[in-house]
Amino acid sequence: MPRDPVCGMIVDVDSAIKRRIGDRTYYFCSEACARVYEQPELELKAMKRRVALALTGVISVAALRVLAMFGLIAAMMAFRVASLSAWDLALFIISTPIIWVAGWNILYGAYRALRDRYINMDVLIASGVLAGWGYGTISTFLPWLGSEGFGYMETAIGILAFILLGKFIEENVRRKSAANIRRLLELQPTLARVLRDGQEVEVPVDDVQVGDVIVVKPGERIPVDGVVIAGHSLVDEKIITGESIPVEKGAGSEVIGGTINKSGLLRIRATRVGDETALAQIIRLVEEAQASNAPIQRFADKVVGYFVPLVFTVAVASFLYWLFTTGFTHAFLVSLAVLLIACPCALGIATPTAILAGVGKGAEYGILLRGGEYVERARNLTTVIFDKTGTLTRGEPKVTDIIPVGDYSREEILRLAAIAEKGSEHPLAEAVIKAADSMGLEIPDAESLEAIPGEGVKALYRGHKIILGNRRLMENNGVSTAHIEGKLVELEEQGKTVMLLAVDGEIAGLIAVMDMPKEEAAEAVKQLKDMGLEVMMLTGDNEQTAKAVAGQLGIERVIANVLPWEKVNIIKRLQSEGKVVAMVGDGVNDAPSLAQADIGIAIGSGTDIAKEAGGIILVKDDLRDVVKAIKLSKITMRKIKQNLFWAFIYNALSIPVAAAGLLTPLIAAGAMAFSSLFVTINSATIKLQKL
Repeated sequence: MPRDPVCGMIVDVDSAIKRRIGDRTYYFCSEACARVYEQPELELKAMKRRVALALTGVISVAALRVLAMFGLIAAMMAFRVASLSAWDLALFIISTPIIWVAGWNILYGAYRALRDRYINMDVLIASGVLAGWGYGTISTFLPWLGSEGFGYMETAIGILAFILLGKFIEENVRRKSAANIRRLLELQPTLARVLRDGQEVEVPVDDVQVGDVIVVKPGERIPVDGVVIAGHSLVDEKIITGESIPVEKGAGSEVIGGTINKSGLLRIRATRVGDETALAQIIRLVEEAQASNAPIQRFADKVVGYFVPLVFTVAVASFLYWLFTTGFTHAFLVSLAVLLIACPCALGIATPTAILAGVGKGAEYGILLRGGEYVERARNLTTVIFDKTGTLTRGEPKVTDIIPVGDYSREEILRLAAIAEKGSEHPLAEAVIKAADSMGLEIPDAESLEAIPGEGVKALYRGHKIILGNRRLMENNGVSTAHIEGKLVELEEQGKTVMLLAVDGEIAGLIAVMDMPKEEAAEAVKQLKDMGLEVMMLTGDNEQTAKAVAGQLGIERVIANVLPWEKVNIIKRLQSEGKVVAMVGDGVNDAPSLAQADIGIAIGSGTDIAKEAGGIILVKDDLRDVVKAIKLSKITMRKIKQNLFWAFIYNALSIPVAAAGLLTPLIAAGAMAFSSLFVTINSATIKLQKL
């Protein structure tokens, strides 16, 4: 059964109000909830008007009551029009527009629910409001059928005012919780400047096709995901990555829709449009999370299913008891109080409001919680497993050591190696070229090059024979390595890949390359350990390299040389041991592991969002966000439990009090509104938490 994303009520698919927004269908219990979701600002203004009308009625009735107390309108109270009390007529005139105009959304929601044969919160509220107003009206116009209407219509107005005011405050809090999410929708430009037949033409962004060339001027938002084909600029990607420093973009650079072109003119070829853009994917994931609920909510839903009929039973039993002991008027007010104070609003919104607040808080940090089930699992988490390459490490090798042998300098070693590797697309070659570029070395072309697969390269430069590669390449070319074997083994034991450089048959130096850990990796691992979690590494890399990286990061348990499907089996084995496992990976080759884990945490750039299989997605490539995501999940779950506890305790204590005749309907309505407001505000305090 789907859940109303606004009020949290379970709704029937066939009878619910449906709205198609983007590529998803949402189900609502009432038109009011649908309007709140579709047009929150307009509906908030309408709610404000309804509250103002109801409060005006309350003030008017209170003013009349004060005047009556001082005997200033005693004549009016005694005056009759066609045998009808002028006082009661005045109350009827004041209350009728308030009940039927300000309270229309609630009354109509109750009508739809009863028509579709289910009971929601609107039914309970409408029952109380209409009972008070209806009996007051009957007593006014048909006084011989009952007691005077004195008090009933005032009670109905007060009940409605309390409830509408509570809903208004609650919606204000909810709207602020969702502000970061709603703001995402405003980041997508509505127009794009596209090159058509050599001319720049402005078209709606929905009309942009993959392959179109888009012109983006300085200061404009980039309309869709794409690749820069011409131009150079700085792009502010803070909305996606959270990084405050603009990123330099040139030909071949990827750009993300919604980010801001800061300085130069860019021409971009569209690669993802519409619902496939990174921003659209983020919005979709956030919306899915908002509409989801934790498994703990299923228990609350079952309770509500039995609870509502029980409330009506208690109300009827209370009415009958007090009818035969004290009379109709008191019995009526007691049953009214039972109906109002028992309204399970707090139960219905306990989970959705906390999830909404948690999702909103996560959006500030680039943390996307995909659903309540992952939030609930986080509280029992015992083990966090990291992939190595691209997750704990940068995913690209970097030159770490340059060791000259003989009379060569470090710069000469690197320069000769770069000459031999120039033009190669091998990752080790790229590491050498980048290192040479960073040192400002000139890299001329070699006179000849020969690549030997699995061994290295041979080059000829200014009559000198350059050989760069592994031991086998040296052996095959008669180059002795015995005198540098000790250093070679030492570097390899550190998990580094070592390239040997020989010039004219003699070893000239060693260049060690390693996929370096990310700067924040060690800090993230330490924080997880401080939380009492076991941290492991699971990688397809060789054991020596894996242990070297793990040693730098403080990870004791390493499982290496495993293929993607073998990772899944290892996670299953850990789960069979009773461990609750989170898997952190880059979301591509780790997708099976992310799916198998109790909590899959996919880490990577915004453009990879569509590929992710995790239950929690980290937009930024920062491992410290793993810690923040787990903390946020636990905070959100704690709020859900607090909300449900409060809601259950509130109803368990308040219903007997109301049934005992110790509460007036007005106080009951106020208490019910307060309970919902308390749950909403308690959820909103997630916004104040520091991760």
